[in-house]
Amino acid sequence: MSLVRIALAGEGGQGVQAVAEILTEAAYNENKQTIYIPNFGIEQRGGVSIAFIQVSEERIGAPKFHTADVVIALSERSVSRTAMYSSNDTLFVHDSSFSIDENIELNAKKILGLPAIDTSNNELHPKVFNIIIMGAVIGLSNVVSFEAAKEALESKLMHKFEQNPDLRDLNYKALEIGRKMAEESIKEEVSRNA
Repeated sequence: MSLVRIALAGEGGQGVQAVAEILTEAAYNENKQTIYIPNFGIEQRGGVSIAFIQVSEERIGAPKFHTADVVIALSERSVSRTAMYSSNDTLFVHDSSFSIDENIELNAKKILGLPAIDTSNNELHPKVFNIIIMGAVIGLSNVVSFEAAKEALESKLMHKFEQNPDLRDLNYKALEIGRKMAEESIKEEVSRNA
């Protein structure tokens, strides 16, 4: 795996920074080089929260980047805030509950809408939709292993899991559903190009 740059954004309270911390910890636990830079301010009052993550097998040269390999937009407003980080080589992932405004100039190799919000609302719990997206991103980019992601998830949410053990299964199911979404999108891409 070479250097992978991820820009993750959403509304305050959607768990953007939590997902970034989990991915970063998972990479660190796999002895990879990793940098996580949070960018947030008044998100609790309705702003957009952004996290910048870099993961590499080798030393990372600079903490900031201009374009991402993967951009994840968890809300409609976050699309415009992350569009500048996409390029012709970027995988742009968003929740399919909203469409991307035609007026937003979005250069991307592939734009992928995943039904994370609908799936979490209908099959699991609304609070785990970000974990579904995280599972899909791991499945699409192989930035970390699923085992490392589960360990980091356990570490991050240990106190909540101890208070309510059902939350562990809920989060693990969300991660697995995200992985399956990624696998299905890859199969669809292969069959379209065949």
